[in-house]
Amino acid sequence: MTPFDSREFRRALGAFPTGVTVITTRNAQGETFGVTANSFSSVSLDPPLILWSQSTTSSSYPVFRDCERFVVNILADHQIHVSNQFAKSGPDKFREVPITPGLGEVPIIQDCAAHLECVKIAAYPGGDHVVYIGQVEKISRSSHRSLAFADGKYLMTYAHDLGEVGHAEIGTGGLAALETQRIATAALPEICERIGQRTVGLAVWGNQGATIVRWEPSKQPVSPYLQAGVVVSLTQSATGRAFAAFMPPDQTQTAIEQELQSRMRSGQQDNGKFSQHLADAQRYGLARAVGSASSPRHKITVNAFSAPVYDARGNMTLAISTTCESDRLSPDWDGPVPNALREAAHELSLRLGYSGRRDRGI
Repeated sequence: MTPFDSREFRRALGAFPTGVTVITTRNAQGETFGVTANSFSSVSLDPPLILWSQSTTSSSYPVFRDCERFVVNILADHQIHVSNQFAKSGPDKFREVPITPGLGEVPIIQDCAAHLECVKIAAYPGGDHVVYIGQVEKISRSSHRSLAFADGKYLMTYAHDLGEVGHAEIGTGGLAALETQRIATAALPEICERIGQRTVGLAVWGNQGATIVRWEPSKQPVSPYLQAGVVVSLTQSATGRAFAAFMPPDQTQTAIEQELQSRMRSGQQDNGKFSQHLADAQRYGLARAVGSASSPRHKITVNAFSAPVYDARGNMTLAISTTCESDRLSPDWDGPVPNALREAAHELSLRLGYSGRRDRGI
């Protein structure tokens, strides 16, 4: 058996995302208790059985050991504060948490994704934990999305594909466009990790041009000046150049010409540089901006890459971009960061129904 310590074991378990629950009960004196747990699972449909486990060193262990009933409150994605509150030791975990009495007067936390009211039918030792089996007697389900947890972080849950929206509708705006953004937003934390903890941005084509709608900051954020809703330059930014290179020209050409003319009037001659940037982007499958001077937004010199994301019709629908201090991000087109970003954008395109090739220039 290959030796490993508890930290390595915990890290491996972190690769398995779970929901987040708060288990509540009351003692014989009517006092309420609750504990955050992600060690929850279904056991049987007939009869309806579930299980969860609790550390035997928990301060509330004697109460749950002796209780007859408990409620599994499956938290919604807006209830991180509830999870944190019940994860800590303290005498007043229910402070400012709205509850209603359930079967046996066991407290039910309001506004959750779901509730399972259970009678405890068995308890089994499991190392430094005890495993409780509960038979579900009453259930409720709301329309809220569930809160998730993995690798020591809270996550938001989204469908892997567009489900009932349908791939044929992608790129037509409305609900499909919103769902596309939700799927891409949910992918940003993983992309941030994948490219080495560098800041990642999500951009769409808005009525004013290429617009940043979301930033996923890294552990080493590029600057404190990141903002959503910013319309970026089509000729100077990596994100803008991605839209200019990969969107149909009839959607971008007028805005590009206006920007180039405005720069020319201010004395900034292009001399064919922009056309070369587009040719390079189409050759390598993503756009680049190399900072030779201080960025007016970030107040530092940055390098950036931006990769196109395609929908089921083969149209560019989003851009995912990364920007970083120039000494932490090589401008090499074939560096590990642009390669990982290009791969992530391709995988996201596939999730949106794209069936094109992975070749550069598509």
